[in-house]
Amino acid sequence: MTEAHLTNNLADLPCIVDALRAGGVVLLPTDTVLGLAALPNMQAGVDRLYALKDRPRAKALPIMVATSAQLADLGVILTPAIEQALASPFVPGALTIAAEIDPQICPDWLAGRREIAFRIPDAPLLLEILRQVGPLLVTSANRAGHPTPANATAVLEQLMAAPDLVVEGPAGADVVSTLINCTQSPAVIERLGAISHAQLAEYLEVWHG
Repeated sequence: MTEAHLTNNLADLPCIVDALRAGGVVLLPTDTVLGLAALPNMQAGVDRLYALKDRPRAKALPIMVATSAQLADLGVILTPAIEQALASPFVPGALTIAAEIDPQICPDWLAGRREIAFRIPDAPLLLEILRQVGPLLVTSANRAGHPTPANATAVLEQLMAAPDLVVEGPAGADVVSTLINCTQSPAVIERLGAISHAQLAEYLEVWHG
């Protein structure tokens, strides 16, 4: 697949969907930092995504979904903390949630995993992509251990190789999402990002060391 450039516009949606369904990796804007996306059931795309980032395979990739309804197909076990987080004003938005999954319900590409980290983004084009193709593996567009660049040109200079498709456009923010681990009780903030501890504490019991 040859690298191509598109704009962050709904008119380009069919090309983006086709690239993902062909097993490609797409660089695209999110509501936080720029991201790299691949369909989780396309092993070639997943392998390429890890290679582009030079990311250790032991580190699982986060998942984006369009709605909370898509979580059922992933086998996500909804706890009171997760339900409170999903009902907060930070969803859709810059809140990533780590949750346990039911191995008897989860799809084959999650076999062997006991938990996942998922997010519902607040980005119109990305949400429409997720509605059409289903859950995506989406991770920050940076080489492992490096900060995420603010524009596609700088991303391409940093990655190990070029992704299959580049969707031009600025990221929604220069900071990553906040990650909360809801496999513990109370939930634990594992990464502070766009949402502060104080903001989260207004809607659910959450601890941060």
